Amino acid sequence: MKILPFQIPKPSNTAVLFQVDKGKLYGEFHQHEELQISLVQKGKGTIIVADTVHHFTAGDVFVIGGQQPHVFRNEDDALLHTIFFSPESFGTAFLDLEEGKGIGDFYAFAKAGFKTSATPDITALFDHLSRAKGIHKLSYFIQLLSILKVATHKPLSSFVYEKKITERDGKKMNAILTYTLSHFREAIQLQSVASVASMSPNAFCKYFKKRTNKTYFTFVTELRIEHACKLLRENPEMPIAIISEASGFLTLSHFNRKFKSLKAVSPREYRATFNSL
Repeated sequence: MKILPFQIPKPSNTAVLFQVDKGKLYGEFHQHEELQISLVQKGKGTIIVADTVHHFTAGDVFVIGGQQPHVFRNEDDALLHTIFFSPESFGTAFLDLEEGKGIGDFYAFAKAGFKTSATPDITALFDHLSRAKGIHKLSYFIQLLSILKVATHKPLSSFVYEKKITERDGKKMNAILTYTLSHFREAIQLQSVASVASMSPNAFCKYFKKRTNKTYFTFVTELRIEHACKLLRENPEMPIAIISEASGFLTLSHFNRKFKSLKAVSPREYRATFNSL
């Protein structure tokens, strides 16, 4: 199977595809022209979208724009319900109608992607879409887009990757991400990760920056901070110094500085917010 681009196995006679993924999720960095709306029914882990890293857990909803490179990495058995669609599947004539304009508008609105939380209405619409056919399926789909358009959400990325990534690039980026996800808790040497991509350190730095709009070590820092956030949420008694070390930081002061720079609060304040819920 090609890593990039990824072809959604969609029947030719449907505009909206509903898909269920169980157990281990597809773990290759990939992209596709279809916009993806995923509801995490079960499981937790990490999702990388373009140039950003996010944690996911049950009840999260991710809207991933068309052609945005992404990968889900789950830590345990997962259950993911996903809807795929592309405006072209509806046909130009329908999209030009007043009733169809919202579909193209949503596709453009969600190009960089966003994360929100599943409300009872969103969960119910996913359930309806898993079983509905014909005009009923279209009706539920449009309702879902309308709700997501006004939902409180967090952008996934500020970087929209407009180009189709070649299969060769996809394999190279996947090797880089696989290595990074396995070693971010350690002191990563530039030479080591560059060798994974079969490149010199200088060429690797330029390659990564061009494709993600950020330096490699900025990306590693963000991955470490997201892991620290997970530990802070799930281990209220774990000392922050231990969390710092377990997330790959050599000193507590460096961890505190980077954490506040990315999250606008200290690790202690971040933990207190979740403990008060």
